[in-house]
Amino acid sequence: MEIEHVRSRFIKHFDGKTGNIYFSPGRINLIGEHTDYNGGFVFPGAVDKGIMAEVRPNGLNTVMCYSIDLKDRVEFKVDDPVGPHTSWARYIYGIIQEMKKLGVDVKGFNTAFSGDVPLGAGMSSSAALESCFAFALNDLFGGNKVSKWDMVLAGQATEHNYCGVKCGIMDQFASVFGQQGKLMRLDCRSREFEYFPFQPEGYRLVLLDSKVKHELASSAYNDRRHSCENVVAALKAKYPEKTIETLRDADWDMLESVKDVVSEEDYKRAHYVLGEKDRVLAVCDALVAGDYETVGQKMYETHHGLSKEYEVSCDELDFLCDVAKENGVTGCRVMGGGFGGCTINLVKDELYDAFIADAKKRFADKFGRHTAAYDVVIGDGSRKIC
Repeated sequence: MEIEHVRSRFIKHFDGKTGNIYFSPGRINLIGEHTDYNGGFVFPGAVDKGIMAEVRPNGLNTVMCYSIDLKDRVEFKVDDPVGPHTSWARYIYGIIQEMKKLGVDVKGFNTAFSGDVPLGAGMSSSAALESCFAFALNDLFGGNKVSKWDMVLAGQATEHNYCGVKCGIMDQFASVFGQQGKLMRLDCRSREFEYFPFQPEGYRLVLLDSKVKHELASSAYNDRRHSCENVVAALKAKYPEKTIETLRDADWDMLESVKDVVSEEDYKRAHYVLGEKDRVLAVCDALVAGDYETVGQKMYETHHGLSKEYEVSCDELDFLCDVAKENGVTGCRVMGGGFGGCTINLVKDELYDAFIADAKKRFADKFGRHTAAYDVVIGDGSRKIC
């Protein structure tokens, strides 16, 4: 994204004065989906696409926001007890409130921002927006005293408290902690994480966009979280002597022991989560060994679980995954919360061009619209640009 693209519009809308420019990336997740709020493992990386914002204190108690992409302007008071109704502005309002709770004396400011994360593609544009403004407010009003982890948690709290999404911490974590050329294995319970170099020779990562837009605030997302919580409640009743906080604390035998006391749907959701926990660890071992064929196999297994057990796929995503397998693609799965978005594909270099051409043609023939391909470059996390 070009700095001048953001700066020129900031100058136009805010009296010709300039501010500081900040950037936070979107993310991909190689494997480990819907495990974060279950205390399991995820394996994300930041990408080179994200949200860029110019921000300048205005000496008032009013926040003046301009969304460059939507050509929409919203204003609200820093201490407004309700906040704006406009959905994109809720993220900025929410992060202000959460940063204030961390002791940041946020005052009024002007901002213009733009993003090149494809909306609805499962690359977490909302987390990029939250992280960008958390980083900016920490720098401008907090003396950079708020830790990276507290900024991550402020972003998560924004989703929970102001946007109606009970998300985990993976998206914000990846946006804040990302490093160029590295993926991260995050233990969502302990918050311990480890960087893994990800520069697979002979392979490329590419996303194929189903162009089905998902809405994570929908009841379908939260229903799946409730299913997991229902199984945890059954496990606690069955094993009062054990400490069971999330499905991370369950094993296969324990899950089978409560199969008859939970609904079939809740059992399927939990079965997927336990399998995904194992798959993430298997992929870590495979990457250390340079075994990308196993990585790809586990990606296909994850897609099957997300489609048939967690039921967050759709016809378009299943079709793209089938096309990938028919083209000899090493690994493919739906990425992100589901209900639309992208597939993430691990493709050998020599198969890449033919696969993309075939997927685009067949998708258009079947669904009457075009899919878009996004090459993935693993980039750095939140930062001040200038």
